[in-house]
Amino acid sequence: MSEDNKRIVLQFMEGMGTNNAELAAPCLAPDACAIAKGYGKLAGRREAATMTGMIEAFKAMLPTGLNLTILRVIADGDDVAVEAEGDGMTSTGVPYRNQYCFVFTLENGKIKQVNEYFCTIHADEVLWPLVEQLSGDAAQVS
Repeated sequence: MSEDNKRIVLQFMEGMGTNNAELAAPCLAPDACAIAKGYGKLAGRREAATMTGMIEAFKAMLPTGLNLTILRVIADGDDVAVEAEGDGMTSTGVPYRNQYCFVFTLENGKIKQVNEYFCTIHADEVLWPLVEQLSGDAAQVS
């Protein structure tokens, strides 16, 4: 079970790191959620559709991907922890390098929940302006 769960989580991580929502989406349970821990602007709870939507949005924010390097994967039954580092470049030419710990809970071979731990200060400084820009662009289109 643990090895299968690791494979599912690593497929999700690959999709997330390469801006490939189609690769990541099948790994998620329909009622999956991600909880970005902390108090920054990017902290909070996201449902499965928002999770895959953010992967799509990263195409505009980080066109070459988050480029995750997996440092360690620990699996115990339905729980999988992943330590990773991202090394991306924003669409405005600003480096985005963050460190992550993801704690996944799987149910019936799908990701049910992921708790994300990362430097929210760095994410707020580098990514939040791009999120606001994308939100403004979406508002202008609608």
